[in-house]
This record gives sequence, C-alpha cells and structure tokens, in this order.
Amino acid sequence: MKTAFCFDLDGTVTSTEILPCIASELGVADEIATLTRATMDGLISFEASFRLRCLILSRVKPSRIRSIAKEIPIDNEILSFIQENKDDTFIVTGNLDIWIQPILDLCGCNVISSEGIYENDTINIKKVLNKASAIVRIRAMGYNRIIAVGDGANDAPMLSTADISIAFGGVHTPSTAAKNASQYIVHEGATLCKMLRAL
Repeated sequence: MKTAFCFDLDGTVTSTEILPCIASELGVADEIATLTRATMDGLISFEASFRLRCLILSRVKPSRIRSIAKEIPIDNEILSFIQENKDDTFIVTGNLDIWIQPILDLCGCNVISSEGIYENDTINIKKVLNKASAIVRIRAMGYNRIIAVGDGANDAPMLSTADISIAFGGVHTPSTAAKNASQYIVHEGATLCKMLRAL
C-alpha cells in the first residue's frame, strides 16, 4: 500500500510557531502570537489572519526572515522520520514558501505551501494553501493511504480528508478542531514516530 505522510510545519515539525519568532524583530511578538493562537483555535479564518500577519511582517527583510527560520528549533525525532521517508513525506503548510525555505531544505522532502514573492520590497501573496485540496492533490499522485499530522484549526481540513489523522501536541495542546478531526492524539515526537512506523 503506497502511503504518504503529511505533516503540518508550525508547532508540529518545528518546536515553536514561526511567525511569532519573525514578529519579535518588529516588537510585535505578543500581538502576532495572539493572532496566531486565535487562528489556531478557529476564531479567525486562516486566510484572513494569514494575510494580515504577512502584511504586518512584510517590513522584515526577506534575508532576515530566512536567517530567523534557520534558527527555529525542530523536533529531531520527527525530522529523522521525515528524512528517512522523504520520497513519501509532504510538509503541508500554510506558511509562505519564501520564508521557510531553510527549514524545507533541512527536511529534504516534498512541500505544498502558500506561495509568495517580493516585488519592490513588498510581499505579494500568490496563493494561500487550502490543506484539504493539498491532500486531494497528493492522493492524485497515486497514494492510496494518507496519514496526516497537525495541531491547529487550519489543519482540520487536512486531517478530515486523510485516511489516518493524528492531532499532535508537541508544543501545546492541539486545537479542539484538530482533535475533533483526528483519530489519534499524540503529545511527543518519539511516540508519534513509533506510531507512524507501526501504522
């Protein structure tokens, strides 16, 4: 059975949320963290919140954002699993490809993300990812079983569309939406990877 492993990035592969780390450059970390938490909890739509957060953070130079991304802590157990299974693993993230490239390079797997470019020092968001559509796209690649792992309300569509879904709470408690959309709840990276290898 051909299986795809789909991981959310922020708070799942990484040990912290990425956008609040970038926000600390502007002195608005608390505000962005609050907005991120409200989005994770499903109180604000992901796309509206994401566009607002990108607008606020677009004042940080792209090179500085990439250097911040290089320093984001990653769950080493999950990273090892991804690298061992990179051909069949997908990072499915609403985050912008141009901001998270250093993390994606480290993972070395497939990626489906939101997309943006800088034009005249202004961020232009080309696409905000719909995670359910990403799962449909992955299934069309010939995978007959999809295992998805995520923690936020924006992961719920991905979790609901997958064959096996796991709400992961490595950094914080998974959102209610993620838990409701999942068959399993796991709180630690090593346990998650043991489970993935056993499925």
